[in-house]
Amino acid sequence: MLDWTDRHCRFFLRQITRRTLLYTEMITTGALLHAEPGRFLDFDAEEHPLALQLGGSEPGELARCTALAAQWGYDEVNLNVGCPSDRVQSGRFGACLMAEPDLVAECVAAMSEASSLPVTVKHRIGIDDRDSYDDLQHFVDRVAAAGCDTFIVHARKAWLQGLSPKQNREVPPLRYDVVHTLKRDFPGLRFVINGGFKTLGQVNGQLDHVDGAMIGREAYHNPWILADADRQVFGEQTVAMERIDVVARMAAYALRMQHQGIPLHRITRHMLGLFQGVPGARAWRRHLSENAHRHGVGAELLDEAVTQVLARAGEPRRHGSVI
Repeated sequence: MLDWTDRHCRFFLRQITRRTLLYTEMITTGALLHAEPGRFLDFDAEEHPLALQLGGSEPGELARCTALAAQWGYDEVNLNVGCPSDRVQSGRFGACLMAEPDLVAECVAAMSEASSLPVTVKHRIGIDDRDSYDDLQHFVDRVAAAGCDTFIVHARKAWLQGLSPKQNREVPPLRYDVVHTLKRDFPGLRFVINGGFKTLGQVNGQLDHVDGAMIGREAYHNPWILADADRQVFGEQTVAMERIDVVARMAAYALRMQHQGIPLHRITRHMLGLFQGVPGARAWRRHLSENAHRHGVGAELLDEAVTQVLARAGEPRRHGSVI
């Protein structure tokens, strides 16, 4: 989710679900160690629970970054061993590391020693011709022995040569059964399944087999699917919420960020899918897309966009201004 799940996106999603664990975009060790770390690590306290996802393959560097994560107050550190992009491979991290389980184990051991934060690993079910269940089982066994007890598994293999990152999210078939088998073979470990989920019903169906489910791009493009997660998945008694309530909270946030010099479009670009599937969704997207970059525009744009939604839906303005 590079360039997607930044701090503004995460703050927005947190207004929709309080319990769902949120992940940062993948941040490379080089970016943290050779730049101002606060640029990448700062977040709003409301974003908890929050995991920092790292990309790297040098144990010492990953350990230093894990220590920074603890210093900044993250709840988990995740090592990405699943991203198949060429840029990631050239840096010797991401999915290509599945071919080096001993190195991944060294990285996990170093990260675990650097702080008391949980260290998790996100990976594929295989890469290229190393896609047998024995290969996968060996990878999990080796990494678990180094101190990782939670694996987030994208239930597709990755072809590192011949397929683009987008194709690697779509072309290799989903094999949920492989992840279920991992859970049966390693009952003492936690497995979170990832890949292709578009509804909470699908997620709940997976919880009979594994310990959790991750929703990525669907939650970004259609974030309201998370609105009932706290009740359906976590069993909490929640008060019904409306999209306009989220807009009001984001307007207050945008105003606060505006005082810190953050332009509105860096926030609203993550909100385009909020009204997905309801009357007025297109008007909402258009108004934000066409106007959020305007010089001097502020949080009042969200109020204007909501007015357009309600007008398309034929609903009266019941809440007054959102700002």
